[in-house]
Amino acid sequence: MKHARRDVTRAVLDPGVLVSALITPSGTPAKLLLSAGEGDFELIVSPLLLEELELVLRREKFRRYVDHDGVTTYLDLLRRSAKIAADPEAPPPIHCADPDDDYLIALAHSQNAALVSGDSHLLALAGKIPVHSPADFLTL
Repeated sequence: MKHARRDVTRAVLDPGVLVSALITPSGTPAKLLLSAGEGDFELIVSPLLLEELELVLRREKFRRYVDHDGVTTYLDLLRRSAKIAADPEAPPPIHCADPDDDYLIALAHSQNAALVSGDSHLLALAGKIPVHSPADFLTL
């Protein structure tokens, strides 16, 4: 299975996938992070992606999963283990129904990376951009 993924060597995991990886350690998104840590693919993040992730994880509803120190530790881990790419200035090659997600498309495109998301707006672009659900990407 590891050799099959060599054609997809880089990936942007959207903030929702990264949230899921943290709060459900036995789930598919967490397995993706482990896979990246094992060198199966290069995880790409950007300042804007990390900022969005932090804003989400600091919401009160996530306290039952992770405290503020845990959020800081998680973000530090991502900063150390992922490639931090600049936020793209160019527009995405295609726009999403949710314009707030356009930066993820532009980031993946600028880094020649697949986009991994559970967001139906992004997954609807399959065939137009390299976008995969976490489960599909894990089985590539």
